[in-house]
Amino acid sequence: MKKHGNKKFLSLFSVVIALVVSSLSFIPSLQAVGDGSWTSPYSVSQAISNQNNSVKTVQGYIVGQPTSTSTVVTSNYPNDYALALADSASETNTANMLYVQIPTSYRSQFGLKTNPGLKGTSIKVTGNLTAYFSHAGLKNATAMEKTTGSNPGDPGNPGDPPPFDESYYSSATGKTGAALKTALHNIIDDHTELSYSEVWEALKVTDQDPNNSNNVILLYTGRSQSKTTNGSGINDWNREHVWAKSHGDFGTTMGAGTDIHHLRPTDVSVNSSRGNLDFDNGGSQHSEALGNYYDSDSWEPRNAVKGDVARMIFYMAVRYEGDSGEPQLELNNNVNNGTAPFHGKMSILLQWHQQDPVDNWERNRNNIIYNDYQHNRNPFIDHPEWAEEIW
Repeated sequence: MKKHGNKKFLSLFSVVIALVVSSLSFIPSLQAVGDGSWTSPYSVSQAISNQNNSVKTVQGYIVGQPTSTSTVVTSNYPNDYALALADSASETNTANMLYVQIPTSYRSQFGLKTNPGLKGTSIKVTGNLTAYFSHAGLKNATAMEKTTGSNPGDPGNPGDPPPFDESYYSSATGKTGAALKTALHNIIDDHTELSYSEVWEALKVTDQDPNNSNNVILLYTGRSQSKTTNGSGINDWNREHVWAKSHGDFGTTMGAGTDIHHLRPTDVSVNSSRGNLDFDNGGSQHSEALGNYYDSDSWEPRNAVKGDVARMIFYMAVRYEGDSGEPQLELNNNVNNGTAPFHGKMSILLQWHQQDPVDNWERNRNNIIYNDYQHNRNPFIDHPEWAEEIW
């Protein structure tokens, strides 16, 4: 009888275990997942599981460069053509990696031979989920961007500036059109002004490479370059006025000429090529700043900073309204604006604003300027929707 009872117990126990195991298959994964959009990207594991040639955005950490189906190198990178992403920066199993083909326009910024310090960096990339090196991959990338500190589940960088208090914009709440523009101007007006020489040191902080504290990231090339190479020599970096300083003829005077919300480090020769061109699509690709295009009347920045450029221009058009002898700057839909206080092309800038959404790099920069330097903010980084409300 005892043996018979044990058999009945074991049989019942087996049924219970089978039911538990069966039910577990219906429990969703606890890992945070996205829908593959820019604002809710796939994890690498999602991308590996959805190799159906669909166009999706994926977020992960750069862990090396694939050189074959089962080989990913982590140093002495042979070229700038590919990188491997994983959900963990310390991943070593190639089965858990997504192989990303880097298109020509992004190699100077994301190729590991040129930028070996990118290993361990979090990025987002949009493209076709399809095999590369006969391995789960992503090809035909149309957007690539650093997202350090913003991976799903990543708490961020301990050194990041604190977020701002939304009450900063309380007087603009509920307004639209010209009333919103005026309210925002009154909020961000009368900032703490820097001298033009002080701009050098400020940019070394606002545009610091998050992966190398000795370097800054150059706006148009995306190149990481030593902070000490600022100047006027070949391949030095200098201070680019994104709102061309001749558009309103304010030069480098304190105020519009030294406002670091629109001043960025750029390669000297690339800055010279951009000159005072308005912004528009098209032209010939710049040989040194791949992904940037220009012609006789316009400049098109690389995809990863199109929105950044647009939001800097929007800021300038709101901040400078002719008060206290300052220039009155406005957007228009033209190019060849010359010395008139206008910048275009508004319709294209609004498109870029939508095409390249605000990222953590911009938010961090905005916070640093607010907390440590000018004590005012770029409203269009904090509230992107306000651009359409005004223009």
